[in-house]
Amino acid sequence: MLDTDAARDGLLTRREELQARQERVSRHTRHREDPLPQDFAEQAVELENSETLVALDHELEQELRKIDHALARIEAGTYLVCESCGEPIGEERLRALPTSALCIDCASIADEQKV
Repeated sequence: MLDTDAARDGLLTRREELQARQERVSRHTRHREDPLPQDFAEQAVELENSETLVALDHELEQELRKIDHALARIEAGTYLVCESCGEPIGEERLRALPTSALCIDCASIADEQKV
């Protein structure tokens, strides 16, 4: 059986890593408030970098929400159970995707519905 204490520790470590990365991205993003360089080519690069940083920050925020949700599920005792069908998620799936809240079957259905 999957050790939920180990899963919690891994999720907490990952959250700390992502929060540190998000802080670095945020520091770079704050530079967007500085005036743009006079050179048009430099402005283009600066704007492209800003778009990339905003997208990266969004991805980090989504991953942090998934981690917090997984940690809440561990605390509630529902970490090993699919939120959709109530069946076990599967240890291999949780080891590969510790933030997964769906079993493989329900995740496949959800992916098909997105398309």
